[in-house]
Amino acid sequence: MLAATAMPAQQVRTWTLKQCIDHALEHNIGIKQHENERRRQELQLSTARNSRLPNLDASVSQNFSFGRGLTAQNTYTNTNTSSTSFSIGTGIPLFTGMNIPNTIKLNRLNLEAATADLEKARNDIRMQVAQAYVEILYAMEIADVAQRQISIDSMQTERLQAMADNGKASEVELSQQKATLAQSRYTATQADNNMKLAILTLSQLLELPTPENFSIIRPETDSTPSSDGHTSTYTAILPSPDVIFAEALESRPEIQAEQLRLKGTERNIAIARSALYPQLSLNAGLGSNYYKTSGFRAESFSEQMKNNFSQYIGFNLSIPIFNRFQTRNNIRSAKISREIQMLQLDNTRKTLYKEIQQVYYNAKAAAAKYNSSSQTRQSSENAFLLMTAKYENGKAAITEFNEAKNNYLKAESDLTQARYEYMYQTALLDFYRGHELGF
Repeated sequence: MLAATAMPAQQVRTWTLKQCIDHALEHNIGIKQHENERRRQELQLSTARNSRLPNLDASVSQNFSFGRGLTAQNTYTNTNTSSTSFSIGTGIPLFTGMNIPNTIKLNRLNLEAATADLEKARNDIRMQVAQAYVEILYAMEIADVAQRQISIDSMQTERLQAMADNGKASEVELSQQKATLAQSRYTATQADNNMKLAILTLSQLLELPTPENFSIIRPETDSTPSSDGHTSTYTAILPSPDVIFAEALESRPEIQAEQLRLKGTERNIAIARSALYPQLSLNAGLGSNYYKTSGFRAESFSEQMKNNFSQYIGFNLSIPIFNRFQTRNNIRSAKISREIQMLQLDNTRKTLYKEIQQVYYNAKAAAAKYNSSSQTRQSSENAFLLMTAKYENGKAAITEFNEAKNNYLKAESDLTQARYEYMYQTALLDFYRGHELGF
């Protein structure tokens, strides 16, 4: 007889919004690409700094000559000769028209811009995760409403079944109620599928291998009815878009990145102008060689290397005179790039302001919708309770009961949507002001 061993089910892990954001920031591929770009800019800055250092080159050459050639006596004869030479040299840039200092400053600005781009990518992921998180919360609430609808319809079906068995309800009423229950179960299935799809979307943002055993924690809200039976309202006292925009200009990384790139265009102009100035460098080196001709006696290798040892030091001054207007056009091109970047910065600012405006009015609309939905829910609940009493006393038809029930559940659904929409939009406004994204 074979004994079956039960495999323990994997425990479901529930995530907070902060845990979701932290996990996404650590594993998102797009963010890793921005991190690599920042590392590349670090290397370019290091290269620019090291361009101030002297270089050092060594060379060794071996040459063989066959046939007629010049001898040590300054005559030509058919001989075979060989020579070996060694040299080592260095060059130090002394003045480059401020090219090197400006290149270093440009690469430092590029590094800071890449860092700001990285933070912008992180902010985008934070917002995407928060939106997907809210979509799950909304889907969960809708699924709960659908389950409550099934519960109500199931109880009414059982009640009508008992009444039909006693001859107090018709088969038509019972069939209608069973059809209503079937529709409620279909709606619940759809709501459950929508919730699973929302969970899948978030799990993909988190780079999880599968959405199985993944769930989220519902945040605490102020939507619970108070002791007088009324839910709280949102007053929607929000800072104006201009106030939020002024704060966002100081903290948003996309603005900082474009401002840094604008400063970088100034350095590009200075680098282009450096070609107008003379270039001065210092060169120094050491060398020696060994020479041998067949048929003639030659000194030993060590003697020749010692006797032929030489040193040199010198300065090289390059003065630009005319290079077919290349420098002039490079300067003009750099100035055009500055104008393009100024437009890009202005466009980024306008885009940010439009985003803030959109979120601001979405938040106000969500607050108004929540307040009206709260009142509608309360009225619908009261109407449903009254209709339930009338229906149970035989003073209302099943269709009237179902209509009141559907209105009540729809009001609950609308209230839930407005509540989470307001939470999300106000959290975004705080995020634009430089606060941590959360609710």
